[in-house]
Amino acid sequence: MPVLKAENVLAVLRKGDSARVDADAAPKFRPGARVRVRNLNPKGHTRAPRYIRNKVGTIARDHGVFVFPNTHAHGQGTRPQHVYSVRFEGRDVWGDDAPAGEAIYMDLWDDYLEPA
Repeated sequence: MPVLKAENVLAVLRKGDSARVDADAAPKFRPGARVRVRNLNPKGHTRAPRYIRNKVGTIARDHGVFVFPNTHAHGQGTRPQHVYSVRFEGRDVWGDDAPAGEAIYMDLWDDYLEPA
């Protein structure tokens, strides 16, 4: 993967860029599958917020294959994998005080999920 040089940052930010990759990675889940967000506590940053860990949701959509930011940011490779839009019932996340019928969607990588 090419290195982004400091003098090119502004142009990339203006244009936008995608971490989508053309890699042959089989999806671990299909739309409609029930999944649980793994309770990971890695050293450093992750894109799986703590409030969603150990919660159960349903795969709503497979966005395709993307670079896995957890490893890529630390020079451990791109580790391409699927990213899914996962639907969580509001009450399952926020408790009984959440309005009935409320839901949130979160985009999560394969490595963040396990079968529920």
